Amino acid sequence: MSRYDAIVAGAGFSGAVMAERLASQLGWRVLVLEQRNHIAGNCHDQYDDAGILIHTYGPHIFHTRHAAVWNYLSQFTEWRRYEHRVLGEVDGELIPIPFNLTSLRRCFSAPQASRLEEKLVAAYGRDARVPILELRRSNDDDLKSLADFIYEKVFVNYTAKQWGCRPDEISADVSARVPVVVSEDDRYFQDPYQGIPVQGYSALIGRMLDQPGIDVALDTALRQRVTISAPDILLDGKPFAGSLIYTGMVDELFDYRLGELPYRSLQFRFETLDIPQFQPVATVNFPNAPGLTRITEFKQLTGQVSERTTIVREYPQAYDRHDETRNVPYYPVFTEENRQRYQRYADLVKTIPGLQCLGRLGEYRYLNMDDAVANALERFAALEVSR
Repeated sequence: MSRYDAIVAGAGFSGAVMAERLASQLGWRVLVLEQRNHIAGNCHDQYDDAGILIHTYGPHIFHTRHAAVWNYLSQFTEWRRYEHRVLGEVDGELIPIPFNLTSLRRCFSAPQASRLEEKLVAAYGRDARVPILELRRSNDDDLKSLADFIYEKVFVNYTAKQWGCRPDEISADVSARVPVVVSEDDRYFQDPYQGIPVQGYSALIGRMLDQPGIDVALDTALRQRVTISAPDILLDGKPFAGSLIYTGMVDELFDYRLGELPYRSLQFRFETLDIPQFQPVATVNFPNAPGLTRITEFKQLTGQVSERTTIVREYPQAYDRHDETRNVPYYPVFTEENRQRYQRYADLVKTIPGLQCLGRLGEYRYLNMDDAVANALERFAALEVSR
């Protein structure tokens, strides 16, 4: 008999939540296998040579409307209260993103902006958040013209760079994430709970995994310890009767036998500058710059005070598991064809008792950090009830 009740593959948010809950609430012995040399997955952060706490895989801003998620994570961290604000470069002007009434006034003359504002409020109501693709379907010529302006100047090129395909090929769930805001509220997120872990995401997840009964093995890919041959699971060559929670790429789990699922990757270019501040807000988007999507300045997220600052430039690219410069999968690409291919893999998962695929890669769906935590808590609750 194995001395473990569960194996968790992946030490990001999804895996860490499940491991912590299984160990602390059920008293299970849990083995966490992490193929990288660090915990926290794509949320990993660390101090660079300038003493700036940087996010290794791009900026992560925590926000949620779920009090239960916020309260759960608050057991493992203190928070720096932070509300994210983003500017975008449009025709040489920095305007708030998402596009709001302040953006409107910066892009149009006062009479034009006033007329368009009145029409937006009349059509959608003040404080509305209108998906850009919905605004483009307006029957009002002025609003349709405004929608076309925003679509061309703010949305279409950024989206094409980020996802590597046309906006109309992407799920509406994704396009709705960057709406037109009918107010002056320039916060990127409106969730009631927003912040950055004071000591960082790696420290937060480290505390989650620092539970009696949890063993963490870094630099250990799943296949180094686990063999899956439906319907059996083997750990170190011996039958394993416990639960296997897998948070990696579901197509990789089955050796791509049904074909590869496409993902988007990112290239990050970090730079430390001998100046106290580089840009007016933490993140500036560049919708129409070739290749580049955004620049983030980490000090503005962490609140650190220093005479130097570190920034990161982001360049989206296609994921390619054979190319080490492109082999970190960040986002599943949501098209109907890809959903159908994923469903065939999901059917394979069901043939293996004890196996659960979890998280953005395991379930091939877009999950923010809070979504990942909420999802893992729900899956744990279902597992607990089924015992």
